[in-house]
Amino acid sequence: MAMGSTMHTFEVDLADVDRSVYEQFTLRVARHPSETESFMMTRILAYCMEYTEGIVFGGGVSTTDEPAVLVRDLTGALSAWIEVGAPDAARVHGGSKSAERAVVYTHRDPEKVLANWRGKIIHRGDAIDLFAVDPALVSESVSALERRNTLTVSRTEGQVYLDLNGVNIAGSIVAHRLE
Repeated sequence: MAMGSTMHTFEVDLADVDRSVYEQFTLRVARHPSETESFMMTRILAYCMEYTEGIVFGGGVSTTDEPAVLVRDLTGALSAWIEVGAPDAARVHGGSKSAERAVVYTHRDPEKVLANWRGKIIHRGDAIDLFAVDPALVSESVSALERRNTLTVSRTEGQVYLDLNGVNIAGSIVAHRLE
């Protein structure tokens, strides 16, 4: 018998000083059995760092034509394609062609991700940000993870501060570009 997704709920208090975004919202996140907790936490951080009107999680592993997180404008047009992990160059190329903006958040070694993209055709490749999430930020978040979570996310001057279920975690999210 196949295992089902594990549901996690996050009561989020977001204070993104760098972008002047201050919001409170609830996220209900389904973690597919094939998805690691590190990937899920990176997906949640990507959602928070990109939070704007029209942001939603993609369809997940069963939907190959959507990213992990996406943003649609009021007309329904795709304005941001937000991938997580280490997507291949073809996926990033397709995302960049289908949205005004494409970004990737990774909990992996950013140099290895960029190395897999080098020499490949990627639409507007020089405009795609690869955000490397501090591995300690992800691993410490995973350690504090529960099924029901309270999460405070603060970003200021490029530093990210989390309070996840009473555990304080700090780290950085560093932008890289394909050269």
